[in-house]
Amino acid sequence: MSSEAITRPVENAARLKGDRLIDFGGLALTVVTLGFALMAIFPVYWAVVTSFKSETEVIASGIALWPSRINTEAYEHIWTNTNIGIWYINSFVTSTLITAGVIVSSAGCAYALSQLDFPGRRLIYVLILACFMVPMQALIINHFVLMAQFKLLNSWAGIILPQLIVPVTIIVYKQFFDNVPREFREAAQMDGAGHFKTLFRIYLPMNWGITSALAIITFIGAWNSFLWPFLAATGEATMTVPVGITQVKDAYGIVYARQMASAVMAGLPVAVLYLIFQRRVTQAIMLSAGVKG
Repeated sequence: MSSEAITRPVENAARLKGDRLIDFGGLALTVVTLGFALMAIFPVYWAVVTSFKSETEVIASGIALWPSRINTEAYEHIWTNTNIGIWYINSFVTSTLITAGVIVSSAGCAYALSQLDFPGRRLIYVLILACFMVPMQALIINHFVLMAQFKLLNSWAGIILPQLIVPVTIIVYKQFFDNVPREFREAAQMDGAGHFKTLFRIYLPMNWGITSALAIITFIGAWNSFLWPFLAATGEATMTVPVGITQVKDAYGIVYARQMASAVMAGLPVAVLYLIFQRRVTQAIMLSAGVKG
Protein backbone atom coordinates (compact mmCIF):
# COMPACT_ATOMS: atom_id res chain seq x y z
CA MET A 1 0.00 0.00 0.00
CA SER A 2 1.41 3.37 -1.00
CA SER A 3 2.02 6.21 1.46
CA GLU A 4 -0.51 8.35 -0.46
CA ALA A 5 -3.23 5.78 0.17
CA ILE A 6 -2.42 5.82 3.88
CA THR A 7 -2.26 9.59 4.34
CA ARG A 8 -5.34 10.43 2.25
CA PRO A 9 -7.92 9.13 4.80
CA VAL A 10 -6.10 11.04 7.54
CA GLU A 11 -6.23 14.26 5.50
CA ASN A 12 -9.91 13.72 4.72
CA ALA A 13 -10.68 13.15 8.40
CA ALA A 14 -8.81 16.32 9.37
CA ARG A 15 -10.64 18.30 6.69
CA LEU A 16 -14.00 16.92 7.87
CA LYS A 17 -13.15 17.80 11.45
CA GLY A 18 -12.26 21.34 10.36
CA ASP A 19 -15.56 21.64 8.48
CA ARG A 20 -17.42 20.55 11.59
CA LEU A 21 -15.60 23.17 13.63
CA ILE A 22 -16.52 25.82 11.08
CA ASP A 23 -20.17 24.68 11.12
CA PHE A 24 -20.20 24.77 14.92
CA GLY A 25 -18.75 28.26 14.91
CA GLY A 26 -21.36 29.42 12.40
CA LEU A 27 -24.13 27.88 14.49
CA ALA A 28 -22.86 29.60 17.63
CA LEU A 29 -22.67 32.93 15.78
CA THR A 30 -26.23 32.45 14.51
CA VAL A 31 -27.51 31.73 18.01
CA VAL A 32 -25.79 34.81 19.43
CA THR A 33 -27.13 36.97 16.58
CA LEU A 34 -30.67 35.68 17.14
CA GLY A 35 -30.31 36.38 20.85
CA PHE A 36 -29.35 39.99 20.24
CA ALA A 37 -32.11 40.32 17.65
CA LEU A 38 -34.70 39.11 20.15
CA MET A 39 -33.37 41.53 22.77
CA ALA A 40 -33.78 44.38 20.28
CA ILE A 41 -37.23 43.32 19.04
CA PHE A 42 -38.82 42.47 22.40
CA PRO A 43 -39.34 46.10 23.57
CA VAL A 44 -41.14 46.85 20.29
CA TYR A 45 -43.26 43.72 20.68
CA TRP A 46 -44.05 44.64 24.28
CA ALA A 47 -45.14 48.16 23.26
CA VAL A 48 -47.46 46.80 20.55
CA VAL A 49 -48.99 44.18 22.86
CA THR A 50 -49.48 46.69 25.67
CA SER A 51 -51.17 49.17 23.32
CA PHE A 52 -53.91 46.59 22.62
CA LYS A 53 -54.68 46.00 26.31
CA SER A 54 -57.13 47.86 28.49
CA GLU A 55 -55.61 50.05 31.17
CA THR A 56 -57.01 47.76 33.85
CA GLU A 57 -55.35 44.73 32.27
CA VAL A 58 -52.03 46.55 31.91
CA ILE A 59 -51.95 47.32 35.61
CA ALA A 60 -53.31 43.98 36.83
CA SER A 61 -51.83 41.44 34.43
CA GLY A 62 -48.16 41.96 35.22
CA ILE A 63 -46.03 40.21 32.60
CA ALA A 64 -48.51 38.99 30.00
CA LEU A 65 -47.12 38.34 26.53
CA TRP A 66 -50.54 38.60 24.87
CA PRO A 67 -53.67 40.57 25.73
CA SER A 68 -56.65 38.58 27.01
CA ARG A 69 -58.81 40.57 24.58
CA ILE A 70 -57.81 42.90 21.75
CA ASN A 71 -58.73 46.41 22.87
CA THR A 72 -58.38 49.39 20.52
CA GLU A 73 -59.55 52.01 23.01
CA ALA A 74 -56.05 53.47 23.33
CA TYR A 75 -55.75 54.07 19.57
CA GLU A 76 -59.28 55.49 19.37
CA HIS A 77 -58.46 57.89 22.20
CA ILE A 78 -55.25 59.05 20.51
CA TRP A 79 -57.01 59.72 17.20
CA THR A 80 -60.02 61.51 18.67
CA ASN A 81 -58.59 63.38 21.67
CA THR A 82 -55.17 64.55 20.52
CA ASN A 83 -53.73 66.59 17.65
CA ILE A 84 -51.81 63.65 16.23
CA GLY A 85 -52.98 64.48 12.70
CA ILE A 86 -51.37 67.92 12.99
CA TRP A 87 -48.28 66.35 14.56
CA TYR A 88 -47.99 63.98 11.60
CA ILE A 89 -48.20 66.88 9.16
CA ASN A 90 -45.59 68.86 11.09
CA SER A 91 -43.24 65.88 11.23
CA PHE A 92 -43.66 65.08 7.54
CA VAL A 93 -43.13 68.68 6.38
CA THR A 94 -40.17 69.41 8.64
CA SER A 95 -38.50 66.04 7.99
CA THR A 96 -38.90 66.43 4.22
CA LEU A 97 -37.52 69.98 4.20
CA ILE A 98 -34.66 69.01 6.51
CA THR A 99 -33.77 66.06 4.25
CA ALA A 100 -33.83 68.20 1.10
CA GLY A 101 -31.82 70.96 2.77
CA VAL A 102 -29.22 68.58 4.19
CA ILE A 103 -28.71 66.75 0.88
CA VAL A 104 -28.41 69.93 -1.22
CA SER A 105 -26.21 71.86 1.21
CA SER A 106 -23.98 68.88 2.02
CA ALA A 107 -23.53 67.95 -1.64
CA GLY A 108 -22.65 71.55 -2.56
CA CYS A 109 -20.18 71.89 0.29
CA ALA A 110 -18.60 68.50 -0.48
CA TYR A 111 -18.32 69.37 -4.18
CA ALA A 112 -16.47 72.59 -3.36
CA LEU A 113 -14.12 70.85 -0.95
CA SER A 114 -13.48 67.97 -3.33
CA GLN A 115 -13.27 69.58 -6.77
CA LEU A 116 -12.43 73.26 -6.33
CA ASP A 117 -9.15 74.86 -5.37
CA PHE A 118 -9.47 77.89 -3.10
CA PRO A 119 -7.55 79.29 -0.13
CA GLY A 120 -8.43 77.71 3.20
CA ARG A 121 -10.01 74.58 1.73
CA ARG A 122 -8.04 72.22 3.94
CA LEU A 123 -8.73 74.33 7.03
CA ILE A 124 -12.47 74.32 6.33
CA TYR A 125 -12.43 70.55 5.97
CA VAL A 126 -10.58 70.19 9.28
CA LEU A 127 -13.18 72.43 10.94
CA ILE A 128 -15.98 70.28 9.53
CA LEU A 129 -14.27 67.20 10.94
CA ALA A 130 -14.02 68.98 14.28
CA CYS A 131 -17.74 69.86 14.16
CA PHE A 132 -18.49 66.20 13.54
CA MET A 133 -17.00 65.47 16.97
CA VAL A 134 -19.24 68.01 18.75
CA PRO A 135 -22.66 66.62 19.74
CA MET A 136 -25.70 68.71 18.92
CA GLN A 137 -26.67 68.74 22.60
CA ALA A 138 -23.66 70.95 23.28
CA LEU A 139 -25.06 73.57 20.88
CA ILE A 140 -28.65 73.55 22.12
CA ILE A 141 -28.34 76.76 24.14
CA ASN A 142 -26.71 78.63 21.26
CA HIS A 143 -29.40 77.45 18.85
CA PHE A 144 -32.18 78.41 21.25
CA VAL A 145 -30.82 81.90 21.83
CA LEU A 146 -30.25 82.45 18.11
CA MET A 147 -33.75 81.27 17.15
CA ALA A 148 -35.24 83.42 19.93
CA GLN A 149 -33.42 86.50 18.66
CA PHE A 150 -34.78 85.91 15.16
CA LYS A 151 -38.24 85.19 16.64
CA LEU A 152 -38.37 81.78 14.99
CA LEU A 153 -39.28 79.69 18.01
CA ASN A 154 -42.53 77.77 17.81
CA SER A 155 -42.39 77.69 14.00
CA TRP A 156 -41.35 75.27 11.25
CA ALA A 157 -38.35 77.45 10.44
CA GLY A 158 -37.18 77.31 14.04
CA ILE A 159 -37.36 73.51 14.01
CA ILE A 160 -35.73 73.10 10.59
CA LEU A 161 -32.83 75.57 10.42
CA PRO A 162 -30.62 74.22 13.27
CA GLN A 163 -30.88 70.71 11.79
CA LEU A 164 -29.75 71.58 8.26
CA ILE A 165 -26.01 71.28 8.88
CA VAL A 166 -24.90 67.65 9.22
CA PRO A 167 -21.08 67.36 9.08
CA VAL A 168 -21.06 63.59 8.62
CA THR A 169 -23.10 63.92 5.41
CA ILE A 170 -20.57 66.41 4.03
CA ILE A 171 -17.72 64.07 4.90
CA VAL A 172 -19.39 61.08 3.23
CA TYR A 173 -20.18 63.05 0.08
CA LYS A 174 -16.61 64.37 -0.15
CA GLN A 175 -15.18 60.87 0.06
CA PHE A 176 -17.31 59.75 -2.88
CA PHE A 177 -16.80 62.93 -4.92
CA ASP A 178 -13.03 62.48 -4.55
CA ASN A 179 -13.36 59.27 -6.58
CA VAL A 180 -15.03 60.98 -9.53
CA PRO A 181 -12.35 61.78 -12.14
CA ARG A 182 -11.88 65.51 -12.67
CA GLU A 183 -12.03 64.93 -16.40
CA PHE A 184 -15.81 64.76 -16.07
CA ARG A 185 -15.91 68.25 -14.56
CA GLU A 186 -13.49 69.62 -17.11
CA ALA A 187 -15.52 68.14 -19.98
CA ALA A 188 -18.71 69.66 -18.55
CA GLN A 189 -17.05 73.06 -18.23
CA MET A 190 -15.87 72.84 -21.84
CA ASP A 191 -19.53 72.34 -22.81
CA GLY A 192 -20.44 75.50 -20.89
CA ALA A 193 -21.82 73.92 -17.73
CA GLY A 194 -21.34 75.84 -14.48
CA HIS A 195 -20.57 74.32 -11.11
CA PHE A 196 -24.22 73.93 -10.09
CA LYS A 197 -25.12 72.18 -13.33
CA THR A 198 -22.03 69.97 -13.05
CA LEU A 199 -22.99 69.02 -9.51
CA PHE A 200 -26.61 68.16 -10.29
CA ARG A 201 -26.04 66.63 -13.74
CA ILE A 202 -22.85 64.65 -13.13
CA TYR A 203 -21.72 64.25 -9.55
CA LEU A 204 -25.06 63.55 -7.87
CA PRO A 205 -26.30 61.13 -10.58
CA MET A 206 -22.99 59.25 -10.44
CA ASN A 207 -23.45 58.92 -6.67
CA TRP A 208 -27.21 58.39 -6.67
CA GLY A 209 -26.90 55.27 -4.53
CA ILE A 210 -25.29 57.01 -1.58
CA THR A 211 -27.60 60.02 -2.08
CA SER A 212 -30.73 57.92 -1.72
CA ALA A 213 -29.28 56.13 1.31
CA LEU A 214 -28.32 59.40 3.01
CA ALA A 215 -31.74 60.89 2.22
CA ILE A 216 -33.60 58.00 3.83
CA ILE A 217 -31.33 57.98 6.87
CA THR A 218 -31.63 61.76 7.24
CA PHE A 219 -35.44 61.62 6.98
CA ILE A 220 -35.67 58.93 9.64
CA GLY A 221 -33.32 60.86 11.92
CA ALA A 222 -35.29 64.08 11.45
CA TRP A 223 -38.59 62.30 12.09
CA ASN A 224 -37.27 60.75 15.32
CA SER A 225 -35.56 63.93 16.51
CA PHE A 226 -36.87 64.91 19.93
CA LEU A 227 -34.64 67.23 21.95
CA TRP A 228 -34.50 70.26 19.66
CA PRO A 229 -38.15 70.12 18.50
CA PHE A 230 -39.14 69.73 22.15
CA LEU A 231 -37.41 73.02 22.98
CA ALA A 232 -38.33 74.88 19.81
CA ALA A 233 -42.04 73.94 19.60
CA THR A 234 -43.95 75.23 22.62
CA GLY A 235 -47.46 74.97 21.20
CA GLU A 236 -49.30 71.82 20.14
CA ALA A 237 -49.96 73.34 16.70
CA THR A 238 -46.24 73.18 15.82
CA MET A 239 -45.24 70.01 17.70
CA THR A 240 -43.86 67.01 15.83
CA VAL A 241 -44.96 63.47 16.60
CA PRO A 242 -42.12 62.57 19.04
CA VAL A 243 -42.82 65.77 20.99
CA GLY A 244 -46.59 65.51 20.77
CA ILE A 245 -46.81 62.04 22.26
CA THR A 246 -45.36 63.41 25.49
CA GLN A 247 -48.68 65.28 25.88
CA VAL A 248 -50.63 62.02 26.06
CA LYS A 249 -51.52 61.85 29.72
CA ASP A 250 -54.48 61.55 32.03
CA ALA A 251 -55.67 63.43 35.11
CA TYR A 252 -54.87 60.32 37.15
CA GLY A 253 -51.29 60.00 35.92
CA ILE A 254 -49.62 57.88 33.26
CA VAL A 255 -51.89 55.76 31.09
CA TYR A 256 -49.62 53.01 29.85
CA ALA A 257 -51.78 51.62 27.06
CA ARG A 258 -52.25 55.08 25.54
CA GLN A 259 -48.57 55.87 25.91
CA MET A 260 -47.64 52.67 24.09
CA ALA A 261 -50.28 53.29 21.41
CA SER A 262 -48.92 56.79 20.78
CA ALA A 263 -45.36 55.41 20.63
CA VAL A 264 -46.41 52.76 18.10
CA MET A 265 -48.19 55.37 15.98
CA ALA A 266 -45.14 57.64 16.15
CA GLY A 267 -42.73 54.96 14.98
CA LEU A 268 -44.99 53.29 12.43
CA PRO A 269 -44.30 55.64 9.45
CA VAL A 270 -40.51 55.39 9.68
CA ALA A 271 -40.71 51.64 10.26
CA VAL A 272 -42.78 51.25 7.08
CA LEU A 273 -40.41 53.58 5.22
CA TYR A 274 -37.39 51.52 6.26
CA LEU A 275 -39.06 48.21 5.39
CA ILE A 276 -39.98 49.52 1.93
CA PHE A 277 -36.52 50.90 1.15
CA GLN A 278 -34.39 48.47 3.18
CA ARG A 279 -33.15 46.61 0.12
CA ARG A 280 -32.57 49.88 -1.70
CA VAL A 281 -30.47 51.29 1.16
CA THR A 282 -28.44 48.08 1.46
CA GLN A 283 -27.84 47.84 -2.27
CA ALA A 284 -26.95 51.53 -2.46
CA ILE A 285 -24.36 51.30 0.28
CA MET A 286 -22.85 48.10 -1.17
CA LEU A 287 -22.75 49.55 -4.68
CA SER A 288 -21.21 52.79 -3.49
CA ALA A 289 -18.66 50.94 -1.38
CA GLY A 290 -17.78 48.77 -4.40
CA VAL A 291 -17.27 51.79 -6.63
CA LYS A 292 -15.25 53.48 -3.92
CA GLY A 293 -13.08 50.41 -3.45
